[in-house]
Amino acid sequence: MTVSIFIISLLAAMGIGMPIAYALLVCGLCLMGFLAATSGLVAWDSQILAQRFVDGADNFPLLAVPFFMLAGEFMNAGGLSRRIVNLAMAWVGHFRGGLGYVTVVAAIVMASLSGSAVADTAALAALLIPMMRAAGYNINRSAGLIASGGIIAPVIPPSIGMIIFGVAGNVSITKLFLAGIVPGILMGAAVGITWWFLAKKEKVKPAPKISIPERLAITWRGSLALALPVVIIGGMKAGAFTPTEAAVVAAVYSFVVGMFVYRELKWSEMYGLILSAGKTTAVVMFLVAAAMVSAWLITVANIPTEVAGMLEPFMDNKILLMCFMMILIVVVGTALDFTPTVLILTPVLMPVVLKAGIDPVYFGVMFIMNNAIGLITPPVGTVLNVVCGVAKISMDDAFKGVLPFLLAQLAVLFLLVLFPQIVTVPLHWWMH
Repeated sequence: MTVSIFIISLLAAMGIGMPIAYALLVCGLCLMGFLAATSGLVAWDSQILAQRFVDGADNFPLLAVPFFMLAGEFMNAGGLSRRIVNLAMAWVGHFRGGLGYVTVVAAIVMASLSGSAVADTAALAALLIPMMRAAGYNINRSAGLIASGGIIAPVIPPSIGMIIFGVAGNVSITKLFLAGIVPGILMGAAVGITWWFLAKKEKVKPAPKISIPERLAITWRGSLALALPVVIIGGMKAGAFTPTEAAVVAAVYSFVVGMFVYRELKWSEMYGLILSAGKTTAVVMFLVAAAMVSAWLITVANIPTEVAGMLEPFMDNKILLMCFMMILIVVVGTALDFTPTVLILTPVLMPVVLKAGIDPVYFGVMFIMNNAIGLITPPVGTVLNVVCGVAKISMDDAFKGVLPFLLAQLAVLFLLVLFPQIVTVPLHWWMH
């Protein structure tokens, strides 16, 4: 019955157009009222909700969120993102369908800088859509490629999504970061291979091949941007700093490079950039705080045990259980945005994962990867909406363009379900 109360109250609040954060609070109120009236497990007290709400946001690892957001703003305004695109253009732009390969390479590199799918996609689309349109590429296919490249960001470290999952599921964020490297690269490879097949249909003249000295010069100019992921990942692996401290390093590094080295970041822009990062952070933090209220009541109501009971037939087969959970997350991801899906499903599924003996870090990577794919599935599809806005095309056209890449990403997802060692073995290597 408590599962029904949870689902019905949440869907009803969302159905009348209530923002997700407020819908989660309403869901918490309904659960609290039901438990107070039927079982006495918790007393009806609004102060408890307020306290849990404050406690939800009062978490040190979440401090990484505003700094990674700020780092993304500094990188886009300071010229780091543009130099990464130029670097990719220098090395792979002369191939058939070269701008597509530029998109894939730039998406992987930028994913290792900001950790935000929306920010990376907006930057890539703003830089590459006009170039691809002018070169004569199919704009729907180009938009789909950029969107599918943008969703690599939540998987490759540093990832804001992994920080949120780590806090909600009490999983090591450092291990999540390191475990996401190989799956993120595989996602990029899947997009690149798909583009290789599709590029045969593009009757576009490749860009002229530039000389090795010119390529090296462009690489040198972009080397400071490329150094940031090395600093972040190397620092965490060496134990020099935590993911939260890595976020501060990323923000300071991108500020210094953009302001004093590339000199494209202006003091007059600082207020707007900080305000933009602050607004995005406020949305995320409010969602996290509201979700922690529901998460606490989900635990009190023993909903995970009920869900585990429903999944009992799959408990003896980890692959079958993972397949079922991945399908569930895919379905939920079409209707909910990334962060709400993580916050709502984590407290429900994590006890099931632990009971079944599945590595929580492995599950976390798969969970985040699945939610990232949800960013390019309509009707919500935040990343797809961003690309539609920049390219000025309809959602239907964008979905036609993204569909082959979406199927490739799903194929990678289920490959990792069948062979979890692809995630766990590199993680053990990174940790030693």
